[in-house]
Amino acid sequence: MQKTKIIAGIEIGTGKVSVLLGEIIEGKSLNIIGMGQCSSKGVVKGDIVDFHEANDCTHAAILAAENQAGVKIDGVYLAMSGTHIEGFASEASVNVTGADGMVTRGDLLQVCDVAQSRELPENRTVIHHLRRPYRLDGRCLNTPVGMEGEKLEVSYWTSHGDARKISDAIHIINGFNLHVDDIILSALASSSTVTTPEERKSGVLVIDLGRGTTDYALYNEGRCMIAGALPIGGDHISNDLSIGLRVRLKQAESLKLRFGSAVNESKDKSEKVWLNNDLEIGDRPVPLWSIEKIVELRATETFEVVKKRLGKLYSNDKLGAGIVLCGGGSNLPNVDRCAAKVFGTQARIGDNRSMASGELRDGQFSTPLGLLHYGLRYQGSRDVVNNEQGSGLFGKLKGLFQKG
Repeated sequence: MQKTKIIAGIEIGTGKVSVLLGEIIEGKSLNIIGMGQCSSKGVVKGDIVDFHEANDCTHAAILAAENQAGVKIDGVYLAMSGTHIEGFASEASVNVTGADGMVTRGDLLQVCDVAQSRELPENRTVIHHLRRPYRLDGRCLNTPVGMEGEKLEVSYWTSHGDARKISDAIHIINGFNLHVDDIILSALASSSTVTTPEERKSGVLVIDLGRGTTDYALYNEGRCMIAGALPIGGDHISNDLSIGLRVRLKQAESLKLRFGSAVNESKDKSEKVWLNNDLEIGDRPVPLWSIEKIVELRATETFEVVKKRLGKLYSNDKLGAGIVLCGGGSNLPNVDRCAAKVFGTQARIGDNRSMASGELRDGQFSTPLGLLHYGLRYQGSRDVVNNEQGSGLFGKLKGLFQKG
């Protein structure tokens, strides 16, 4: 008898809740066996603002996935995004202790412990300690154990979030009698699907364009250097169109989907398109140039904010694989051209061909697919991202669960 485990990748997004089920066979292979989706309620800019509404739509998506697959879920990998996500860099250095000058495992543990020792503000909890490459006497290394040197350094990007908001998301899953095996930043999950290890080694920036948030992760030398989330998404484009064209938000959303472009290609400012496209009372012509210009301005601003967040870590010289875009917003025409212009390097639309086929190749499924990838790769690990030292997330949240 083959031993199997059913895991779920769950993303509670601003626009929809997505659930993908994967069957892990003998701990080695993964088959995608079920999917459930539900329009999201009670979620604004990635944050749960109405627990009961978010709870109901998430449970509906889980039930749909289980019913389609005809199985029960054994464990959940949960995506994390939202306005509450923050991060900081911390560095540490130690002298190599061995008499022969060789780096030991103990040296590594010591320098990592020091780098991760910074305390967080009250009611904040660590999501990931993302280790950057080690440096031994200035040399950049991934595995310095056994190498000779004097000074060992390491730097981490520590991602942290609001403890109560993280607790709320986990409580929703627990309320369906399911266990959350771990939580993973949305950008990290997406990155594992739309990029290859070789691309992450040569340097790549992944930008996940969602409805309420834009998540990003920058890789170099195979390690994530910085990751985070912006409270900017596709809804902001629709809102800009609504204000700029003086139309209802629903009409603005329709215009964005029908005529939106992240690069203004319309040359004739007199060219018009129909607002409702039904020629009924209330329908009227709208300048195509205005639609494209408004969309271009918001898309450009979004990428500029991401670039500013990256700061000095961003360098075209260290981005051999360029920019990879995913998420539902990556379906916006010419969004890759807009990103290339802002960042000054190549950009492409990512897909999930390495893990899925058919509709699941679309960028909107990158995050839940990435969650399943982590579930397969790091079964039983205390920290699915680092696979080195546990983040201590559930220990820190234990008190909150008891109070909830």
